[in-house]
Amino acid sequence: MEHYDWNDGWLFAPTFDPAIVRPECTGVELEPVRLPHTVKTLPYNYCNENEYQRVSGYRREFFAPKEWQGRTVLLTFGAVAHDATVFCNGRRVFHHGCGYTAFTVDLTESLLLGQKNVVAVRCDSREDLNIPPFGGQIDFLTYGGIYRAVSLDVKEPAYLRDIFIEAQAEGDFRIYSSTVGETIGCTLQAEIRSPAGSRALYSGELSLPIVGTLNGVHPWSVEHPFLYTLTVRLIRPGTSGLPDRVLDEKSTRFGFRTIQFVAGGFYLNGQRVELRGLNRHQSYAYQGYAMPDSIQQLDAQLLKKQLGCNAVRTSHYPQSPAFLDACDELGLLVFVEMPGWQHIGDEAWQAQALQNCREMVCQCRSHPSIFLWGVRVCGSADDESFYKRTNETVRRLDPTRPTTGARSSRKSQLLEDVYAYNDYSYSGRGPGCEPRSAVTPDLRKGYLISEFGGQQFPAKAFDDEPHRLAQALRHAAVLNDAIAQQGVAGALGWCMADYNTHREFGSGDRICYHGVMDMFRNPKLAAAVYSSQQEDTPVLELSSSMDIGEHPGGNRSGNWMITNRRHIIGSAFGQVMCTYLHLQMCLLHRLLDHGLYHFSVPDSLKLIDRGSRPPVPDITCVKRNRILWFHVIADHQSQCQKVELCRKIVQPVIRRHVKQLPYQSGLFRFHRLIFDNRISDKVIHRNRSMRQCTIWGVLPMILFD
Repeated sequence: MEHYDWNDGWLFAPTFDPAIVRPECTGVELEPVRLPHTVKTLPYNYCNENEYQRVSGYRREFFAPKEWQGRTVLLTFGAVAHDATVFCNGRRVFHHGCGYTAFTVDLTESLLLGQKNVVAVRCDSREDLNIPPFGGQIDFLTYGGIYRAVSLDVKEPAYLRDIFIEAQAEGDFRIYSSTVGETIGCTLQAEIRSPAGSRALYSGELSLPIVGTLNGVHPWSVEHPFLYTLTVRLIRPGTSGLPDRVLDEKSTRFGFRTIQFVAGGFYLNGQRVELRGLNRHQSYAYQGYAMPDSIQQLDAQLLKKQLGCNAVRTSHYPQSPAFLDACDELGLLVFVEMPGWQHIGDEAWQAQALQNCREMVCQCRSHPSIFLWGVRVCGSADDESFYKRTNETVRRLDPTRPTTGARSSRKSQLLEDVYAYNDYSYSGRGPGCEPRSAVTPDLRKGYLISEFGGQQFPAKAFDDEPHRLAQALRHAAVLNDAIAQQGVAGALGWCMADYNTHREFGSGDRICYHGVMDMFRNPKLAAAVYSSQQEDTPVLELSSSMDIGEHPGGNRSGNWMITNRRHIIGSAFGQVMCTYLHLQMCLLHRLLDHGLYHFSVPDSLKLIDRGSRPPVPDITCVKRNRILWFHVIADHQSQCQKVELCRKIVQPVIRRHVKQLPYQSGLFRFHRLIFDNRISDKVIHRNRSMRQCTIWGVLPMILFD
């Protein structure tokens, strides 16, 4: 068994020429490229989708050693957008009609052993193809190219095609496998390795699943995503005194967990989880889909760690295995859906869509993070015949997960287990979401808000403060009302990041500014609304820098504080107060269980003696014991050369760390001040950025865990 990464050594032609597939290619200008690759780099905005809609070609030469004689050579493409035809030494060997799923090509019969060989790919990225998601207008660009990794495997003639494990939170499991080639007399050996490294072995036959129970398992959960590793070996028993021979082995990570979607919400391992998350497009500025695994993983980290989400929807297609792997590791729940957007095509189109569903499930079903299969084209009309087939296909391949489909209409035909609804009803006033009873036709089944926000109130990162604040408050209102409404499992906002789109959509510059982040994953104010709902990392964000030019007529009428702290203690230090920083904690409204606070700008702020402890205002908030100390340092002439925290102020509340938040151009970022374990006055490390500050005032915020 040999495995090779095949991302280097490719040649690319922007326009496909039949000469590319021949062993000797002359007269064609080829550009060396490395995968992942996009057929056309686009500008940040005002891009033209016609530039990537083309038929292009890829070519790679390689040497096939004679040692491969009698073995099987498999070439796997992670994804090619969108219609791929593969050639080997001039011979057409495979065709694949989906730009979002992987496929494997058997090169064995076409190889010239001991010689140079050529693999070529005809890549059609035109949007008039009769395959999903094409056929209608699409509110996102689809790009083109071999944009995921490629690998080559050399195996025995008999090998494992696929393995899958159903694992429950109690430790019960069933292991399924499929093989290729002559396997008469062969047996299976399954090994389960725990996160601690302990191993358990099980044996079985090819025709039956391996069934067992592993005692003392650690269930996979959002808070504790324990991952186990399953390794299945295909073994040919030895004869005439010869030892057994391992023909092939295949490994996958999985988690023991039980999921249930009922009228009362979503339950993971018997515990109700309020789903709070965002939709994600896999596109980026300039490169489209063609970004490496590290960037895919980074998006998962941003969703979980920075944005505080516990769920994400892969709109509107299956996404990178690297992204799903990261979600498994982080404890980020994933709603994966079939490719498509609003349009349902003819029988040929639907046949390809069913094949897409099969590939989606078979390639992703071992990921414990996946909790829902989307088996409807997002926003499409009811089609009983078609959607009966998609549901049946997915349930047959994976009976452990519920099915759903994002709808844009009320009382739609419900063939799935969960009614997922794109709720764009909130306009800035009134209820944040529609009553569940007015939307779903079956109150006995689960209900999820699959989209909200987004197109109702786009906001650019460079819009004025009132506009960015309005977007944030809209997201907060829907999240708040969705959680408060009985029977709503949660809400997934539209969307994580801005994205390029067609001219029929967006803001005229070919960008949809629907994200809580921009295309470069820089957070807007709305991102803090999501961040404030997690408990692991202290969050405090102010809606305004109080700069006079950000407000009509210079009227800085108020400010919003977004935080996940329970107690907020206000005090002021210094002799000269900058007008811009006259802030007094004045709690007016609490939108979420922990999240948004509003305070006004008073005419004056009473100074508190430096040596005394400031009073604690009466602020009621749940789920928190940590304390925020609110300081105003306003003497701009001192440049804040010394930062001292008096022992008698700090000692009653500090435990391990103090995290400090300096004022920087209207944005607040966390920096850490570390005290020794004895809560002494000595500061081990100081934040240098404060001493470099020359603005009118500094607003450091100190959060106490």
